[in-house]
Amino acid sequence: MSVHFRKLALIGIGLIGSSIALAAKRQGLVDVISIATRKQETLDEARDLKLGDIYTLEAAEAVRGADLVIICTPIGAYESVMKSIASALEPGAILSDVGSVKGHVVKTLTPLVPAGISLIPGHPLAGTEHSGPSAGFPELFTGRWCVLTPGPEVEPAKTEKLASFWRAMGSQVECMDATHHDMVLAITSHIPHLVAYNIVGTVADLEAATQSEVIKFSASGFRDFTRIAASDPVMWRDIFLTNRDAVLEMLGRFSEDLSALQRSVRTGDGPALEAMFTRTRAIRRSIISAGQETAAADFGRPHETAPVPDIAFVREHDGGEDA
Repeated sequence: MSVHFRKLALIGIGLIGSSIALAAKRQGLVDVISIATRKQETLDEARDLKLGDIYTLEAAEAVRGADLVIICTPIGAYESVMKSIASALEPGAILSDVGSVKGHVVKTLTPLVPAGISLIPGHPLAGTEHSGPSAGFPELFTGRWCVLTPGPEVEPAKTEKLASFWRAMGSQVECMDATHHDMVLAITSHIPHLVAYNIVGTVADLEAATQSEVIKFSASGFRDFTRIAASDPVMWRDIFLTNRDAVLEMLGRFSEDLSALQRSVRTGDGPALEAMFTRTRAIRRSIISAGQETAAADFGRPHETAPVPDIAFVREHDGGEDA
């Protein structure tokens, strides 16, 4: 199966779009990369970074002649993007995206997709807390999953070609139903972000003195929540609005489990707490075994070596060896 495309059009050029551009270029997967975005300064930044070959503020212009079009904007902009590019899409082209919610994509885009265009929604499960064209890097997808949710009307050969494109950029690929995807991602990604936003928001509401102490003495648990809570606010606003049903379903389950945990703490039920923590520890180990995280201490963060103290100096200023 060939993974070569004549022209790749990227509508939106943030972290994911710029990483696709860099990875596709490095692997020689496309001849031409066309980039469209709404803001001139973002387009200028993409040009300065040499992410593509064609740069335009008009999405319709970007997709003309493209045999692969990937929408990389916030999900809330999909409908307007689709309306602007529909008449300019190349017959036989593959149309995909990188959004974190797939049911909404299918519902919104399907009625607007012209005949002869293969709509294959996609979701690369990769990212950082950074955004913008300069945030991208070609290794972003290496060893990460990309989920595709093609409808039954899509030719298998088209799906396989797009899957091969993602594999060539380093991803593992899985196909599933869009509704199932949204339920799985609600608990693995969306609820953790919601919890992180809430915890960090609670700190933001504390009185100034306490807030400064929390920041100053921030331990790894809270620190990691702040990394998640630093994610693109517009993107996550759209995710929660468009995956509302699945998020509320999983949030209900989370709330029930949280109430049970609260009861165990209140009643001093040590065995229940230990059993809970043992089960959750096993999940962490399973993620490491699956190759989706490092087993290194402190999540593999680099650390400077602590300086070796001058023993003679210490003895001199500490009352001697036997003090």
